[in-house]
Amino acid sequence: MGLYDELRVRLLRYILSFGICVQDGEDIIQETFLALFRHLQMGRSRRNLHSWIFRVGHNLALKRRYANQRFQSADGADSRAPIRVDPSPNAEEQMTMAERRHRLLLVVHALPEQDQRCLALRAEGLRYREIAEVLGISLATVSVSLSRSLTRLACADAR
Repeated sequence: MGLYDELRVRLLRYILSFGICVQDGEDIIQETFLALFRHLQMGRSRRNLHSWIFRVGHNLALKRRYANQRFQSADGADSRAPIRVDPSPNAEEQMTMAERRHRLLLVVHALPEQDQRCLALRAEGLRYREIAEVLGISLATVSVSLSRSLTRLACADAR
């Protein structure tokens, strides 16, 4: 299995966490792997390509989000899709899950952006060291960030 097949879905989920639409996310993935091709073609380091790919995807997603925000503010439109609830549980279960999800999302959205990014990358299965490389922060900062975020989520979930 190649890197593209292995990382595409995980990278797309991470990119979508920036509030980017799926079509833009797919474009960013293509740009990321094109950058990887160029990187390898130039004979550059092959060390920890997973982190390198997520870092490039991260940077491209930030650029796209900024461009989209500028376009939306000029256009006055807001294209965020509504959150959909899984239809398989019954109505009471749906309501309970929706309330829990809403409560946890409020906590996640209240976190500093760096904490949100650490949490999203950890959810995609990246190790602490890889998260540190992707975000350009220290290993200790990743550890503190994730610990703080998970504590806040646990407290919110216990309510």
